[in-house]
Amino acid sequence: MKPLLMPPLLGLLLWAAVPGGAKVPPSAETTAGWVKYPNNPVLGGSLGTCFDLSVLQEGDTFRMWFSWRPRKSIALVESKDGIHWSKPVVVLGPNPKTDWENDLNRPVVIKNGGRYQMWYTGQARGKSWIGYAASKDGMAWERRSPKPVLRPDSPWEKVAVMCPHVLYDPKARLYRLWYSGGDQTEPNAIGYATSKDGLQWAKYEKNPIFKPDSHSPWEQDRVTACQVLRQGDWHIMFYIGFRDQEQAQIGVARSRDGITHWQRHRANPILRPGQGQW
Repeated sequence: MKPLLMPPLLGLLLWAAVPGGAKVPPSAETTAGWVKYPNNPVLGGSLGTCFDLSVLQEGDTFRMWFSWRPRKSIALVESKDGIHWSKPVVVLGPNPKTDWENDLNRPVVIKNGGRYQMWYTGQARGKSWIGYAASKDGMAWERRSPKPVLRPDSPWEKVAVMCPHVLYDPKARLYRLWYSGGDQTEPNAIGYATSKDGLQWAKYEKNPIFKPDSHSPWEQDRVTACQVLRQGDWHIMFYIGFRDQEQAQIGVARSRDGITHWQRHRANPILRPGQGQW
């Protein structure tokens, strides 16, 4: 099972062999070697708003769980090439039996020991929480708790915790969670937590671990929706930075331990809005 890090939107980026020291015009839509697929978007259109996703590669097939706004649900699509996707199937929808799952979105899915595990955002009453579900096949999901596994209970988290991203550390037998906290519309910063079972989480006492950079106009307002990869001795984080409520761009940073001393890439932001209507 190979987890794939995808930018937090349903277009496709390709990695190109661009030297690290290459100069990029300030107006360029991408930097640091990324090239947008010319026929973006690869999912959306008649389906309505499709956003924040999680992708796994199984053999020659990509499986993508994504947030499907019109259905207020999490859906699954599959592809052989990452471009042409199957029709979406809702795999986890609103739960009328709880008071926090009116709208489900922003999932992360991992496969651990033959079992699929999903952490997702549940929203209701102007607030957001994080829930947990498990599956044998990635399609039929069972909620593991009727209550959220993570709540906004720290001042900096305000009314929302959302956008979970989880890695499992087999040596430490530990689940590691990066999440966003703050305002309901768009969170303000990124926090970190750990768990032995995926249900009971201990938040890092010095949260948030990643905050807006007042010296970088493109991300001066807030940072959110991160996805983290292990690459050698580094943790590589892709994240969304907001200049203001109207403009969001994607950046990348790295850290040795995934918690402290984050180093932002000098070419940030690596992805800017283009002129396409979508």
